[in-house]
Amino acid sequence: MRRPLGLLLCLGSLAALSTPIATAHAAASPQAECRVYAAKPRLTPAGRIQASAARLGCDDTALVRIRIKRAVPGADPVVKSTSLRGTNGRVTVRLQCAPGVYYTVVTDYRGNVGRSRPVRFGCSPSTPTPTPTTSPTASPTASPTAKPTASPTAKPTSTPKPTTTSPAPQPGSSLSEEVVRLTNAERQKGGCAPLVSDPQLRSAAQGHSDDMAAKNYFSHTSQDGRDMTARIKASGFSPMRAWAENIAMGQRTPADVVTAWMNSSGHRANIMNCAYTHLGVGVANSPRGIYWTQNFAKH
Repeated sequence: MRRPLGLLLCLGSLAALSTPIATAHAAASPQAECRVYAAKPRLTPAGRIQASAARLGCDDTALVRIRIKRAVPGADPVVKSTSLRGTNGRVTVRLQCAPGVYYTVVTDYRGNVGRSRPVRFGCSPSTPTPTPTTSPTASPTASPTAKPTASPTAKPTSTPKPTTTSPAPQPGSSLSEEVVRLTNAERQKGGCAPLVSDPQLRSAAQGHSDDMAAKNYFSHTSQDGRDMTARIKASGFSPMRAWAENIAMGQRTPADVVTAWMNSSGHRANIMNCAYTHLGVGVANSPRGIYWTQNFAKH
């Protein structure tokens, strides 16, 4: 999970454009009986961060490795890891708590990989705050992941470098319109037509960014249970033939967040999908950082 100054997540949805996702699911289905599971980290009464993982339904022996990673600007470092060789079972790892956002990654070196949702700890048993995430997107949703929380989107799972070649922002342009401009600059490099900034999609994206900032969560699913599809439909964008969503949290500028998305395969797939014709961007500030949302769609 490579992130800039925050988390990435993306989600998308569309039957007609879901071939990459369907292909990914089909490729994974033969392994469905043998899986690994990563539990999100938790804070123990002793004030230590604990994470566990399990390998279930397998009939071969493998080395199962669990890692606790911390989400920071740049490449997320492994702060503690351990491994266990066996067929099925559970492995646990603990470390002394330090404030930050942590998540669990497990692999059995047989092609099975699992990752938990990230959790923010203030290092007191009463302060952990879950920070959901998905991987990036495909239509609709590849969780390729913004942790710029995550997922771009295939149903939905990067160390971005500063953008130095993008055209300079136009005077007076808003943060959201600057994201649209930089997104279209990237699409132009790949031969895609520019996206039209749409007020209805912008309303859906802004509403989601505002909601995440106000309620302190990070997910494609609103706390009232609505998903990306429901939010876009409620905005009045119709008909909907294809749609997707990228989200991110913590990047300080439009250039930072577009760079982060472009450095994440799932989020990049949404941006560079030439089938999309319209885009809405929502930007909301909070004490924890800026929440960014991109809603892509096609009539």
